[in-house]
Amino acid sequence: MIHSLPLFHRIAGQPVIVLGEGEAALAKRRLVERAGGIVVGEDNAEARLAFVAMDEPEAAAARLKARGLPVNVADRPELCDFTTPSLLERGPVLIAVSTGGASAGLAKALRLRLEALLPAGLGKLAEALQNARGALRDRWPDAADRRRALDVALTEGGALDPLSEADGEAVARWLGDAGAGAPAARHVIRLRSADPDDLTLREARLLGTADTIRHASDAPAAVLARARADAVRIGLDNQTNDEGVVVILMGPD
Repeated sequence: MIHSLPLFHRIAGQPVIVLGEGEAALAKRRLVERAGGIVVGEDNAEARLAFVAMDEPEAAAARLKARGLPVNVADRPELCDFTTPSLLERGPVLIAVSTGGASAGLAKALRLRLEALLPAGLGKLAEALQNARGALRDRWPDAADRRRALDVALTEGGALDPLSEADGEAVARWLGDAGAGAPAARHVIRLRSADPDDLTLREARLLGTADTIRHASDAPAAVLARARADAVRIGLDNQTNDEGVVVILMGPD
């Protein structure tokens, strides 16, 4: 089970309370301002979010929480309603790495590794896909067909592989390809253990893109958690002798 609900909170043009002095408070100010927020003091009645960076933050955090504000307290995860992840930015693409306050250093190290993996043009790909929304709907009117086509194009080695250095015209070329799309398919995964790390890369990818998942009643929750949250899940009758089997369907059942 994840320790937090990951959210991206829009604060552009909105007041955000930042309390404290020193480098920790300045870092929070920069974070808020980078996202377009307006830094204000504790007396602002319109703020809906607060950061506290003080040597003795308990009283200030309690006051803010009593007002119903979600509060982040620097270096005190036990007092935090939310934590701030280490951010990797590629234009409109934001990747947040969080340890739930366990280790900011570890989150930073992971973010730096990811920085080296992601091409500089990733933001242009995101912008091209945004601009092509109308063309995507025209090409695949059904939302499920559209998502499957994108899944295929964005996979490793696909026409829009996000880790490749595709040029700005890659989306247009892909849409112009008469063969673009993803046929319906059925796959069976026979689990070797309850550990999701024992899934092959292919099995993990299939789980993450399946529209429908049929699974035995004893299928491990940790494995099923690797599937899309919005995938349809159907339990199989144990009388089918399919214990330990996960059947995933790509496309119409």
